[in-house]
Amino acid sequence: MGLQKLNSLGFKKPEAETRVVVAMSGGVDSSVVAAMLKSEGYDVIGVTLQLYDHGAALSKKGACCAGIDIHDARRIAEKLNFPHYVLNYENVFKEQVIDEFAESYLAGATPVPCIRCNERIKFKDLLETARDLNADCMATGHYIRRTQGINKAELHCAADYSRDQSYFLFSTTNEQLEFLRFPLGSLGSKKETRMLAKKFNLSVSDKPDSQDICFVPNGNYASVIEKLRPEAMDPGEIVDHEGNFVGTHQGVIHYTVGQRRGLGIGGLEKPLYVIKLDVEEKKVIVGPKALLKTTHVPIEQINWLGDGSLQSKKEWYLSVKVRSTRPPSEAILRPINDYSASVELITPEEGVSPGQACVFYERSGTRVLGGGWITRSKN
Repeated sequence: MGLQKLNSLGFKKPEAETRVVVAMSGGVDSSVVAAMLKSEGYDVIGVTLQLYDHGAALSKKGACCAGIDIHDARRIAEKLNFPHYVLNYENVFKEQVIDEFAESYLAGATPVPCIRCNERIKFKDLLETARDLNADCMATGHYIRRTQGINKAELHCAADYSRDQSYFLFSTTNEQLEFLRFPLGSLGSKKETRMLAKKFNLSVSDKPDSQDICFVPNGNYASVIEKLRPEAMDPGEIVDHEGNFVGTHQGVIHYTVGQRRGLGIGGLEKPLYVIKLDVEEKKVIVGPKALLKTTHVPIEQINWLGDGSLQSKKEWYLSVKVRSTRPPSEAILRPINDYSASVELITPEEGVSPGQACVFYERSGTRVLGGGWITRSKN
C-alpha cells in the first residue's frame, strides 16, 4: 500500500474519518463551505451562535447570528443531512463585544467589533466547542487563506482582494491557525461562491450579504450607544484644540473623529474637523485638518504571526492597514516588548484613532504578519 495522501483539509486520512465543525452564520458563504465539505465526504457538523436577542432580531435583514439566519443555517443542515447545533452566547457577546464597542466609540474610534467577535467568541469559545466535539478542524466562510509554511501555518490575504477579510482576522493566534480552515479564501470572486450555492441548490444562494454590524440596526450607532451609555447624549461644548469655546453640541455620540460637516459652527475662515471626543467632560474637540495626520502610531496587545519572535528584530519593514477600507501602506514596526510597539507610517495618515486595529502585512506578498490595537495617536 502507498502512503496516505493529504486530503483537501490537510489530514492524512480519508475524508469520512475527518470531522470538521463548520461555523454557520446562515449566510451564503458558510453555507457553501458546509455544502462543499459535505460533498467531498467529510464528517460535517454545523454550529451556529445566537449572539443577541432572537426575537428582536427575527425581522432584521442583513444581520448574522440571529433570527432568520439561525433558521436558514438549520434548513441547510437538514437538507444536506448533517448535525446542527445552536449555542446561546448572548451574555458573553454583550460583555466581550457590545460593551467594548460602546467604550471604543466614545473614545473617538470607529469601532471594529467584528474583530473582537472573531477573537473572543468564534475563534475562542466556538473553537473550544469544536474540540469538544472531537473535530479535526473548524472551517469558516471567511475570505482569507491559510497555507502551510515551512515552520507553521501562515495567514494570507484572500485571492479576491476585494473580498479579503484579513483586517478582521489579524488576532487569530498561531495555535488557532493550526486548527482553522478557510475553504473560500482561494476563490476568485464572490460570484464563484454564489455559483457554488446554486450548484448545491442552497436556499440562500441569492441571499444578500450582511452590510451592517450585526447588532447595529441600519448602521445607526447612536441608537445603540444611547441605550448602553445614556450620558453620551448629554449636551456640551465644542472647543478648539487650544481649549477655546466655539459652540455647543447635543451629545458627543453624534460626532466621529475626522468629521467636518454637521458641526453647527459657521463663519470660520478655515474648516474645522473633529480631532477628539472627550465623553467624560462632554466635549467635542475640533481643529484644522493637519492635526488629523499622524506618522507615529503606538500599538498594544500585538498578535505576532511572523517568523521568529517580534523582538528578534529592532525594526520590521512592512506594510500596515490602520482602517479596513484603506490599502496597506509602507511602515516601520519597532517592538517595545512582545506585545507593544511603535509604528512609523512612511506616509502620514488622517484619522488614526485609538480603539482601531493596525494590521501588519509583508511589503511584497500576501502574508499577514499579525497586528495590534491602536492606543492613541500623536504627531
